[in-house]
Amino acid sequence: MTHPSDTSELLGILDFTEYEEQALQGLIEIGRTTAPDLSEATGIPKARIYGVLEELADAGYIKIIPGRPKEYESKPPAEILEQATENERQAYKSYEQTIEQNRDAFLSAFEPLYASGSSETSPTEELFYVVDVGEPSERKTRGLYHDATEQIHILTKSFEYFDAVEPAVADALDAGRTINILFLDPELLDAGNRDIQRSIIERIRTEYPAIDIRFSATRLPWRGTIIDPSMDYDSGQAILLVEEKDIPLHKRQAAVTENGSFVAGLNRYFELTWAYDTLAEDPYA
Repeated sequence: MTHPSDTSELLGILDFTEYEEQALQGLIEIGRTTAPDLSEATGIPKARIYGVLEELADAGYIKIIPGRPKEYESKPPAEILEQATENERQAYKSYEQTIEQNRDAFLSAFEPLYASGSSETSPTEELFYVVDVGEPSERKTRGLYHDATEQIHILTKSFEYFDAVEPAVADALDAGRTINILFLDPELLDAGNRDIQRSIIERIRTEYPAIDIRFSATRLPWRGTIIDPSMDYDSGQAILLVEEKDIPLHKRQAAVTENGSFVAGLNRYFELTWAYDTLAEDPYA
């Protein structure tokens, strides 16, 4: 049996107000009923119950049955979830339209201010900036996968963050991007990371066979992602995290660069390792 606290948590993901949550749960449990009866069953004040039910009906979660008095009925749980998804999609579409409608005005107002405030940057700042490791670095990595127009090169120990970036990986492959992943030799990993690596590689080879995988025979001094490098030094981006054994991962920062020369140098390391310092045999074959 599902306890009230459990159902409250489940309804909580749909971002209802407290009264909306109580009213919808009441209708799901009681079935078709009137506003006064639902008010009595749930404790929602009679002065508020009609407004709450109107909000739920407008959002598509319940049905109003005309009559004297009106009656209210919850839609089936599966339809509630579908409606919640559709509501969020419509809200995002509206938000996106608002952004696009104001894009020119926003850029006209703020780009000159940004240019004047950013005129004095140091050589280091022009070379790279940093983001915290975790959600910020994962978000930036997803952005790189999206921005790539040709190549994506990944250096990683076990790709433990694959779940966080998998949709972006799939989109990049669908868009025709080439993805190469350089994993660390599993013999150089501890048991926990080795298990993670094995599991991730099995998923990639099953679900994304177009991705090329090799294993570095020696330890990687840094990990990260490189996109669209050019030996003309005029394109490319990268995010990298250097190996720092004594610093917990959540306290580290990743470097992000859009400097074409720096990206070309990072890619040169990737290419040389890929060609000359990888295992001759697949450890998972």
